[in-house]
Amino acid sequence: MGQVASALNPGVAKREVFAWAMYDFANSGYTTVVLTAVFNAYFVSTIAGNAPWATFAWTAALSVSYAIVMFLGPVAGAYADAHAAKRRVLLVSTVVCIIGTAALAWAKPGAVPYAVAFIIVSNVAYALGENVIAAFLPELARPEALGKVSGWGWSLGYFGGILALGISLAWVMTAASRGSTTGDAVGGTMIITAAVFALAAAPTFLWLRERATPAQAPGMRAAFERLVVTAREARRYRDLLLVFACGVFYQAGVATVIALAAIYAEQVMGFKTQDTIMLVLLVNITAAIGAFGFGYAQDRIGKVVALRLTIVGWIVMTVTAFFAQTPGLFWFAANLAGLCMGSSQSAGRALVAFLSPAGRSAEFFGLWGFATRLAAILGPLTYGAVTWMTGGNHRLAILLTGVFFVISLVILLFVDERRGRAQVEPSR
Repeated sequence: MGQVASALNPGVAKREVFAWAMYDFANSGYTTVVLTAVFNAYFVSTIAGNAPWATFAWTAALSVSYAIVMFLGPVAGAYADAHAAKRRVLLVSTVVCIIGTAALAWAKPGAVPYAVAFIIVSNVAYALGENVIAAFLPELARPEALGKVSGWGWSLGYFGGILALGISLAWVMTAASRGSTTGDAVGGTMIITAAVFALAAAPTFLWLRERATPAQAPGMRAAFERLVVTAREARRYRDLLLVFACGVFYQAGVATVIALAAIYAEQVMGFKTQDTIMLVLLVNITAAIGAFGFGYAQDRIGKVVALRLTIVGWIVMTVTAFFAQTPGLFWFAANLAGLCMGSSQSAGRALVAFLSPAGRSAEFFGLWGFATRLAAILGPLTYGAVTWMTGGNHRLAILLTGVFFVISLVILLFVDERRGRAQVEPSR
């Protein structure tokens, strides 16, 4: 317990860190069940009827949602900073995501427009919430412990995904005993995911404090003025901007794996729904291990070095998945992806927190959100376009995903962690 206290800023209660980490636990069910394991494959195979354009339609829906977030994220972040309203913005985004997720339960075969509409609504709300919860990190953790605390949140988050997916698996596997089918059971998994999100997020709104102070002249004008100032001062934050550029490419690869892992497993490896859910359950465990272990490692070896190692791991994963012909080798690739996913997501969040100016964390995490959502458009849409143009060649698509990781690794070579910290140190 002393180790926890030593990682926190003065005045931060341990239960606040727990409440903050519980939001990662709460929202992970959405990405795990809706985007990664269940609804994405159901959309392609059942709602869109395995049409040639089905995978592209799924990635296009996600891309539209991320394009919306690219605009709303920085504005919402600047607004939250100007009004000291991170909790308020977080609450609205959470409620909308929960309602949008529950609405997916009524997406039936052929109802492509309905499914697309609520995927866009729920994913926009999820992404905005993810930006805002990350902005609390520099308020809670000491600079030298940002990686560790970020890792606590990410690792706990994956267990939230495991919980939601585990309950969903039980629901799907007992469908026959209820006189139902696996396809019909998918609707119930959306209700389960929404309920887990709502219940697990409660501690966040009970115990997490808002420490920021409102601007002297709050309002949307103040929010836009902050963005203008940031644009003018961009050269001051050279290393942080390089991290954003790096994030565009490595997150493009991560977003592709999250959005299309279940589709790849079913379309290429012949996995059934139950097989895919079991795979993702195990991957969440390895992701939790990666996030927790690398959370400690990055504070010791440096956040940039830790991120570099995980990107190399991602490259190895994409090559392995490309050559995998047996379930065993694919399971190895998937679990390597889990380790890299947990560590790279945690390291990215900690690095942005470490290099962001004080008092403007929500704004800069909004810009980080801009970079990651641009990535989430670039990666999955490229994958979807490749499968469409090649008549469903998922292997080529996953191999090309590795190119994004290679580009990000090159950009990261130019990031100097100490120099970047020095650029914002006077403002802290």
